[in-house]
Amino acid sequence: MAKKIVIASGKGGVGKSTTAAGLYRAFSAKGLKVLAVDADIGLRSLDIILGLQDSVAFDWGDVLLGRCEPRAAMVPDGASALLPAPLALNRAFTYQAFRRLIAFLEPGFDYIITDAPAGVAKGYHLAACASDTAIIVSTPDEICVRSAAAAAAGLEAFHLQDIRLVINRIGKKRVTAGKMLNIDEVIDMTGIRLIGVVPEDPDAALCTVKGIPIPVTSPAAMAFADIAERLEGGNVPLKL
Repeated sequence: MAKKIVIASGKGGVGKSTTAAGLYRAFSAKGLKVLAVDADIGLRSLDIILGLQDSVAFDWGDVLLGRCEPRAAMVPDGASALLPAPLALNRAFTYQAFRRLIAFLEPGFDYIITDAPAGVAKGYHLAACASDTAIIVSTPDEICVRSAAAAAAGLEAFHLQDIRLVINRIGKKRVTAGKMLNIDEVIDMTGIRLIGVVPEDPDAALCTVKGIPIPVTSPAAMAFADIAERLEGGNVPLKL
C-alpha cells in the first residue's frame, strides 16, 4: 500500500506547494514511485511547479464527473506522476468519491502526496480525507504559526495516524535578531511534532516559479531530502 501524505497549511504563501514538490522530487530521486495530487481546486499550481503544465489534458475532477478514466487524468513524470486539480468545485467532489479514486490509484505507487488548499474549508478536508499522514507547513511568524495550529486541529475528525510540522524559510540571523520565532517557540505554539526545518533559500523560490527542480546541493533541496528520509524511517539528525 502507498503511504498517503497530505501537505497542508493554515495560511497561504508559506511554501506548502513547494514542500509538496520538494518531497515528490526527493522520493522520486530515491527510486520510489510517487503520485502528486493537486487538491487546490481552482488555484492549482503543482503542474507549473513540476514543469508539467503543457502535458495536462484532464484532471481528477474530470474523472469524478465521468469525463475520462483515472489513468487518462494522470500526467506521467518518469516512474512518478501528477494528478492535476480541477478548476472549479462541484458537488460531485465528495469525500467518498475522492477516497475511492485515491484507493483505485494507490496500488501503483509507493507514496501519494496531496497538496491541500490553504485554510480549513471543505477543499482542505477533501484533501485530508484520503490521507493517513499530514505535514503542516508554517513559516516562523506568529500569524502563520497560529494558522498552522488551527490547520492541525481541523484534522482531528479524520483520525490521521501522524501529524508533523515543517518549519519553512527559517533564517538564523533573523531568529538571532528576534525578527523570527525560534524553532522551539514554533513547536510550542503549534503543539505539532517537528519533522523538518527548511532554511531560507533563494534557489527554491526561483525554481518554483520557473517549474524546474531545485539544485540538489541547495539548502532547501537537502532539507527536503532529509525529511523524505525521516518519513522513510531513517535516523537523520535535524540540522538546526
